[in-house]
Amino acid sequence: MTGTATAPRFACPAGTFTGRRADGVLRATGIRYARAARFARPVAEPPAAGLVDATAWAPACPQPEAPELEQLFVQPMGDLVVDEDCLRLSVTVPEDAGPGAGLPVLVWVHGGSYVNGAGDAPMTDPAALVREQRVVVVAVTYRLGLLGFLGADGDRPANLGLLDLIEALRWVRRNVAGFGGDPDAVTLFGESAGGDAVAHLLVAEGARGLFRRAVVQSAPLGLSRGRARMSAAMAAEARRVGRDAPVEDVVAHQARVASRVRRRHGLAAAMPFGTQYGLPPLPAEDALGAAWAQAAPAVDLLVGTTSREVAFFVPLVPAAARLARVPVVGRLLVEAVVRVLTWRIYGRDADRFARRHRRAGGRAHRYTLSFGPPGAPTTGAHATDLPLLFPHRPTWEGSALLAGIPWADVEEAGRLVRRVWADFARTGEVPADPAPFVAVDAGRAGQPVAVAADSGAPVP
Repeated sequence: MTGTATAPRFACPAGTFTGRRADGVLRATGIRYARAARFARPVAEPPAAGLVDATAWAPACPQPEAPELEQLFVQPMGDLVVDEDCLRLSVTVPEDAGPGAGLPVLVWVHGGSYVNGAGDAPMTDPAALVREQRVVVVAVTYRLGLLGFLGADGDRPANLGLLDLIEALRWVRRNVAGFGGDPDAVTLFGESAGGDAVAHLLVAEGARGLFRRAVVQSAPLGLSRGRARMSAAMAAEARRVGRDAPVEDVVAHQARVASRVRRRHGLAAAMPFGTQYGLPPLPAEDALGAAWAQAAPAVDLLVGTTSREVAFFVPLVPAAARLARVPVVGRLLVEAVVRVLTWRIYGRDADRFARRHRRAGGRAHRYTLSFGPPGAPTTGAHATDLPLLFPHRPTWEGSALLAGIPWADVEEAGRLVRRVWADFARTGEVPADPAPFVAVDAGRAGQPVAVAADSGAPVP
């Protein structure tokens, strides 16, 4: 790393990038890792000639508005530009990092049901993680919805968003040393749909060897199977929008595509866009378990959930919200639904994932994280790990997810979680006490954060 005190420069095989210094870290943002025509596979970006400005945030993939999410988040997307030409990544490094520093690298895959979110959304700003833990964080923006996660054989391939992520990992492998990172110590981590993507990248063709460790956070793996008929019906409906249609029409048609399957395909339709098996780069569905087992010895795994994942969605479903307000019995019924669906969609498959990984000779840790005021509706809800990992105060303070928790308590609990994630990225291990779990008292409003509550060595 060279440059001035305010404008650092990073040289790597992809080119020389001028970044910026802010928030106690160095950033090089909005770097192209690939380009893609609509409904086409990504093509790696060639090395740039001359100095490249890397001071603008990566644009978000076009996506439908999600006003319901703003009930829980405070301006989650900030003022990001939206652009179909979105295959960019951003690198955040410690202020004193330089070439040859050999720091652990964490590659972030954002969630959002494969239809929302962005790598540079302020709600997942990695500055605190980088400052405290001396790691390099790479945040990736990839295609979503109709543009990235629906297709078939022929001229509209499936799994384009996964192919984008593979190209981003290849870019990291080639170039991260120039930012002070160790290309042999890459940890892929993601939450919700991002966690689902991380799980599937373990078995994606072309991804092997591109990361050494994986953190699968709150992945809805219980919705990932038995989707072939639904995806085929959606793909047929999607062909009604032309390849050259304005992107606004593509996004508008996306809602119609999803609505056509919601009544016919049960729980899987809760996340209609997603990975498609038997189409590049994924194995067939009946070969998936064997593929995950084969990949296990080469990748350390941290997989887990929050304690009450589905509590996140209760305020977003009017009928559930009304039921919760019924005196006495209402909250009891809602809590029963939350517990059952949390296990069915998230917890059961996280358990299976960890056990299979260990049986196959891999190192795996299974965690459960709970944070929030005792008895509060959103305690342990889906996404409550995000403000702990990414404490961007303007986004999270005042969020309904934190239910009035003092910011100092969020920071105190978050420091532990960030340390656990970074220690895993460094060593493949997590701290453990005799319980065995790591816990921190989050203060007046919080309850303990339990991490790696079921960690273990490989089993025969």
